Amino acid sequence: QVRDRLKRQVVEMTEKFPGFRPGLAILQVGNRDDSNLYINMKLKAAAEIGISANHIKLPNTATEADVLKCIASLNADPAVHGFIVQLPLDSDKPINTEKITNAVAPEKDVDGLSSINAGKLSRGDLGDCFIPCTPKGCMELIRQTGVQVAGKRAVVIGRSKIVGAPMHDLLLWNNATVTTCHSKTSTLAEEVGKADILVVAAGRAEMVKGEWIKPGAIVIDCGINHVPDSTKASGKRVVGDVAYTSAKEKASFITPVPGGVGPMTVAMLMQSTVESAQRFLDKFQPGKWTIQYNQLTLKMPVPSDIEISQSCTPKPIDQVAKEVGLFPDEVELYGQTKAKVQLSVLNRLKNQPDGKYVVVTGITPTPLGEGKSTTTVGLVQALGAHLHQNVFACVRQPSQGPTFGIKGGAAGGGYCQVVPMEEFNLHLTGDIHAITAANNLVAAAIDARIFHELTQSDQALYNRLVPSVNGIRKFSDIQIRRLQKLGINKTDPMALTKEEVNSFVRLDVDPGTITWQRVLDTNDRFLRKITIGQSPTEKGFTRTAQFDITVSSEIMAVLALADGLDDMKKRFGRMVVASSKKGQPVTADDLGVTGALAVLMKDAVKPNLMQTLEGTPVFVHAGPFANIAHGNSSVLADKIALKLVGKDGFVVTEAGFGADIGMEKFFNIKCRSSGLRPHVVVLVATVRALKMHGGGPAVTAGVPLPKEYTEENLQLVAKGCSNLNKQIQNTRMFGVPVVVAVNAFKTDTKAELALVVQHAKEAGAFDAVECTHWAEGGKGALALARAVQRASQAPSNFRFLYNVELPVVDKIRLIAQQVYGARDIELLQEAQEKVALYTKQGFGNLPICMAKTHLSLSHDPEQKGAPTGFVLPVRDIRASVGAGFLYPLVGTMSTMPGLPTRPCFYDIDLDPVSGGVNGLF
Repeated sequence: QVRDRLKRQVVEMTEKFPGFRPGLAILQVGNRDDSNLYINMKLKAAAEIGISANHIKLPNTATEADVLKCIASLNADPAVHGFIVQLPLDSDKPINTEKITNAVAPEKDVDGLSSINAGKLSRGDLGDCFIPCTPKGCMELIRQTGVQVAGKRAVVIGRSKIVGAPMHDLLLWNNATVTTCHSKTSTLAEEVGKADILVVAAGRAEMVKGEWIKPGAIVIDCGINHVPDSTKASGKRVVGDVAYTSAKEKASFITPVPGGVGPMTVAMLMQSTVESAQRFLDKFQPGKWTIQYNQLTLKMPVPSDIEISQSCTPKPIDQVAKEVGLFPDEVELYGQTKAKVQLSVLNRLKNQPDGKYVVVTGITPTPLGEGKSTTTVGLVQALGAHLHQNVFACVRQPSQGPTFGIKGGAAGGGYCQVVPMEEFNLHLTGDIHAITAANNLVAAAIDARIFHELTQSDQALYNRLVPSVNGIRKFSDIQIRRLQKLGINKTDPMALTKEEVNSFVRLDVDPGTITWQRVLDTNDRFLRKITIGQSPTEKGFTRTAQFDITVSSEIMAVLALADGLDDMKKRFGRMVVASSKKGQPVTADDLGVTGALAVLMKDAVKPNLMQTLEGTPVFVHAGPFANIAHGNSSVLADKIALKLVGKDGFVVTEAGFGADIGMEKFFNIKCRSSGLRPHVVVLVATVRALKMHGGGPAVTAGVPLPKEYTEENLQLVAKGCSNLNKQIQNTRMFGVPVVVAVNAFKTDTKAELALVVQHAKEAGAFDAVECTHWAEGGKGALALARAVQRASQAPSNFRFLYNVELPVVDKIRLIAQQVYGARDIELLQEAQEKVALYTKQGFGNLPICMAKTHLSLSHDPEQKGAPTGFVLPVRDIRASVGAGFLYPLVGTMSTMPGLPTRPCFYDIDLDPVSGGVNGLF
């Protein structure tokens, strides 16, 4: 009956949670025959019920440390819901059995032998512990008789930790009057004669005689003893602790030996394992969060960002991980406030439904920015800490260039920040440094390969590329791939012809076609154009090159778009760094560097877990430029977050710059790559930016705002709403509901804010709301959060703007006309040549990633509002083949920013008292 019931329970579990099975581990030391027999019985029962059972066998030479190490591994394994240590431990080395049983995690101790479970049982906490399997089986047998235990007199013979002592506690807490007898009990027969319920676990053959037993008593015999029997082939037979033949004449119910308690003990082990698995599911059920939020203490006026951040005490990051349903082995801690999350969580949750997907974008901004990051954090704090929805923010990691340059930090602002903001804005977990190292390894490989090909013969190159090691020459895996690409299907290095050797060793890079630049995560204008190779050791090979900022590297874009380590490695291999003199693309795979890049990036591919001021979880991962790249955080972070929040939860991510740039690329590049479909767009607008679009004076960072921006001017706001209207139109073009968040500043008037809300609704927004989250935290974004909830229930008919199979020029034209409002496009000579080249090389079907100014819908940053009728000039087109897009260059822009006259670092220092960071904003 028990096994059939458990079998049904396991089927129900697997139907409700596809891919899940209760897991049992049995740890054995040595090779005792009796232990092997018992273990086989348990494995057979587990298989019959549907439990995944694993038998771990250590040799009899195992030490106590070996056993403890194995137990620690099983404790940490989320696939193991219960495990037992098979006793006795058959080892040549001294092992403390008590220490071993207590090392088993109490929540997995399905044998109930740890001191914690024993203590809970003795206190009567029966619902919060595991009961040893034999007493549990005995109790189940007693219940099956139909006799009420409460009020009955029970006698337990034996006081072992495995049977007697826990049996006493179990009967006691089921309201029996219990007497425990043992080897020192002088009136054993008399005590037995009083028992309505008798449980015997003394380990002495047929010690209890039938005449001792009270008529009608229930007798449970736990003994297993061998006595001589000449009629048996083995010369012995198994008997219990009770003289069965005479006792059964007196008892109303009695268990036989063998065949009574033994099978029930195994059945109870299976029951405890299924119970443990159910507790695990109740605790770690995907989408079922129990989260502690932080209470904000709001101050007016609002202090600086760094003051607010440092006044907050973040939760330990392992607590945040646990709250959102991550297992300990899925989290790598980097100190107390940040951690990396293993990609294995995606496989564990692959059958779980995704939550709602929300992207935050903005109208065309001023150079100061309009608060997309602040709004993203405010929205998740409102949804989580105030509306108690499961919610994750997924944001980009900022570059240190702007942090120390002109923009400052990017953790949000006011009472809507990712914390600690100094950790967020500086090194974090080193992902950007890994990208710098990987990128520059490729750059070094390009120039080194050109140098070696210029200075060596084919045979000399071949001998160095495929060296003889201990008399054996062998191609590496990446070299085999190059041979296959060349159509050479040979694996023996000695079998290549001279022509094949030449093809193999000569990449024949045309230096004038090199598109791969060195990078640095610092704003340094004097590296925009440099000459390399001036040392005499380079034998006159010099060329003009440049440094870009690290976040503009294609490796960053690959990191952001990859859906796993294998996919990232394949994308690395496809990255085109130059063309050969015959016009063929030269890739990272051709350079032989792909595997090394994967090694450098193997940790960077894991998303970084942090939290907001109010304790909601945040993934910080990847930070590609929003002009020459797509400007969105990673696909992997979004996918993991969508699984963790569950079907009713929300994932809020941010797209860089305005909707015409970041959002368009989010839809056409990121969503196309990931397969994810957004439910809602949040479009951030400010009165300040709308006044600029309405004809207000220029807004310059570091310069006080002109009075037009600090005094009410409804006419400027109304005129500037042309940009808001166009960006709402752009959003609706993709079939997704849009909620406008009017990010209020202290200089805005109620009339100005109301006017923006009115215009947004008239332009077709699903809703438009005023937000005060910068000053009030999540509370100030409650109206926005509720609007997003409603919008997520509205129909979303998401569609791409273009088919990637269209010709390159047609795709560019569609973006320019439909999104920017251009009349047409004009491709300059270099751009025309690149269209022809990339189409010939097979890259014409890639999506388009437009690189243009973010300060205007057009190519001219001075054109504000919603200009029309202009012709968009495309001066060049470049390829990020590994990332998977072509990027046309519109106008002039630098991929290496410079430092202003007064950089942000003037205000950054260590606190002389605490040693912490001061000055970041």
